[in-house]
Amino acid sequence: MRIHFFDTYNCSVRIYNRRVKIFIASDHAGFELKETLGHYLRMKGREVEDLGPAEFNPEDDYPHTIAPLAKKVAKTKGAMGIAIGGSGQGEAMECNRVKGVRAAVFYGGSHEILKLSRQHNSANVLSLGARFLSPKEAIQAVELWLSTPFSHEERHARRIKELG
Repeated sequence: MRIHFFDTYNCSVRIYNRRVKIFIASDHAGFELKETLGHYLRMKGREVEDLGPAEFNPEDDYPHTIAPLAKKVAKTKGAMGIAIGGSGQGEAMECNRVKGVRAAVFYGGSHEILKLSRQHNSANVLSLGARFLSPKEAIQAVELWLSTPFSHEERHARRIKELG
């Protein structure tokens, strides 16, 4: 069924820089979407490390998988992370506690926020709200986010540096 999904949906945005390491993790609410996105990205030739959970557990707590994701993104030069939860809010909060991580939340709506999170904020983690996105919407969001580079404009670089 998952293979059929990938064969039937044509997501046209080209992924930027395939050599970037992508860490992915979720809680129970994002587990199915994590599996789908991980599979999709690997099919596209991306290097993906799944940090869990390895199996669905309705009682899990997101800090146990999201904190390691944030730490790995911070330690791995040029790495990106995809955190997935029910709304994506708590996952982003957990990620943003780690120095060097800039997590943006997306749970639908204008895709402009995805581009701005990369162009202006050099977001290195995308936190997705699985309860608000279809698999197709999530794939399109991830591809757009990964394909959008940081602008390197002085004012944006200065602000990121000020974050500490």
